[in-house]
Amino acid sequence: MDLPLGYRYAATYAGLRKTEKDDLGLIVSGLPAAAAAVFTQNRVQAAPVKLCRRHLAASRGAVGAILVNAGNANCATRTGDAAALACCRSAARLLRLPVAQVLPASTGVIGVEMDARLIVNALPRLVANLREDGFGGVARAIMTTDLVPKEAFGEVKLRRGTVRIAGMTKGSGMIQPRMATTLGFVLIDAQIPAAMLRRMLRRAVERSYNRLSVDGDTSTNDTLLLLANGASGVRPDAKEMAAVEERITGVAEDLACSIARDGEGARKLITILVSGASSDDAAARLARSIANSPLVKTAVAGSDPNWGRILSAAGNAGVAFDPRKTDIDMQGVPVCRAGLAARFSESELKRKLDAPECEIRLALRGKGKGQARFWTCDFTEGYIRINASYRT
Repeated sequence: MDLPLGYRYAATYAGLRKTEKDDLGLIVSGLPAAAAAVFTQNRVQAAPVKLCRRHLAASRGAVGAILVNAGNANCATRTGDAAALACCRSAARLLRLPVAQVLPASTGVIGVEMDARLIVNALPRLVANLREDGFGGVARAIMTTDLVPKEAFGEVKLRRGTVRIAGMTKGSGMIQPRMATTLGFVLIDAQIPAAMLRRMLRRAVERSYNRLSVDGDTSTNDTLLLLANGASGVRPDAKEMAAVEERITGVAEDLACSIARDGEGARKLITILVSGASSDDAAARLARSIANSPLVKTAVAGSDPNWGRILSAAGNAGVAFDPRKTDIDMQGVPVCRAGLAARFSESELKRKLDAPECEIRLALRGKGKGQARFWTCDFTEGYIRINASYRT
């Protein structure tokens, strides 16, 4: 898949990680890009999140570069604000950009002071190494407990030409977005105004990142950015915007799904489908409650078709529904009908649940049209092992 035109990328090791592995990435747009963003709703917000908001407001959505680091969240520290600003100022000088056009993002351990000099000293070689094919290097540099880099691509053929989309994200734990999650950067080379991008991103996030949970924890650093630099020379007309938005949403969905698939310690991707609710929001609340149930997640880990846990989790969602009009399927096998046990072969379904992907369907009988798709993963002993030693 071809990358969007007009962007360059670089990654390097700045010394923020304990092991010598790239921990600093830079994404630069040759033309100032229109940008939209969503951030964490956690009341504890990292310095780069706060500065990113201010820069977007000051630049009125014009962005020249994204500076992202792993290895340190730059959150809940004494010097966090000064460190984030110093790094942006240094990048702006080297790139000859207004400082407000540099957006910071960080991921890593919370509560550890960040040495901005490590980033500032690494920036000259980072800028010198910028290249058009460096996308994958940045995707790898932002990984923390991720086992694999997470990338997604798309393109849309329009009347005036083709526009390309590329997205990268990171995340395996501390995942339950209420607005965005982890770090995610989606780039497109179409000409789209910032106001339109904001509307597109809000709707795309609702179908993707807001339909994702690994462990029910919302991070302090969650940032999702959507940039459009117009380097293709293609400006979608009013009728084509819907097709562009649909492809952006598809890229965001692929990224969100990849996070659930790579959840900390996970062996199985779980897709939850809810239908028949009173509204899409009600369906999403039911799906989220099922996704966040440790009992459901551990049952899937053990290939146990314990549908009672699914019904119970739905009942904890705060959504009105009649259990007597509820059907549940696992791996396409009916396990509950009208709120009661259906007849199925336990051994056969257990074998199907051994697969690396699990699908759970909850259908409410009646006139409701609300539906939602949600992604999560199973809970294994690996999640405990990773998080019991995260700082060490």
